[in-house]
Amino acid sequence: QVQLVESGGGLVQAGGSLRLSCAASGRTFSTYLMAWFRQAPGEEREFVAAISWRGTGTRYEDSVKGRFTISRDNAKNTVYLQMNSLKPEDTAAYYCAADRDGGWSDDSLMSSHKYDYWGQGTQVTVSS
Repeated sequence: QVQLVESGGGLVQAGGSLRLSCAASGRTFSTYLMAWFRQAPGEEREFVAAISWRGTGTRYEDSVKGRFTISRDNAKNTVYLQMNSLKPEDTAAYYCAADRDGGWSDDSLMSSHKYDYWGQGTQVTVSS
C-alpha cells in the first residue's frame, strides 16, 4: 500500500507561483509513474501533468504547458509541481496520483483510471 500526501497549496494572486509537493510512503516509489490531476467545484477531475519513473519523460495538459513543471526526487520519495503564471482558472483541488505499473502509455496516461493510489488533495486558489 502506498500513501500520498500533498502539500503546498494556498491562496495566490494571478501571475503568482506555487510549488506543490507530494510525499509518498513505500520503498517502490521510484518505479511508479506519477501524475497530478485537479478538480474544480462542479467539474470532473482532469489531468495536469505526468512524469515517468526515471523522470526522463513528462507530459502536460495543453493549458498548463510552459507554466507548470513536474519533477521528482526518488531519493526523497517526492514529486513536485511548480506552477508559475497562475490564472484564476487554475483554481482547483490538486491531487497526486501513482501508477504502480509504471508503464508509459500515451493512450492512457491522461486517464484517472490508470492510477492506483491517490492523495487527499491540496487546494489552490488563484485570485484575479
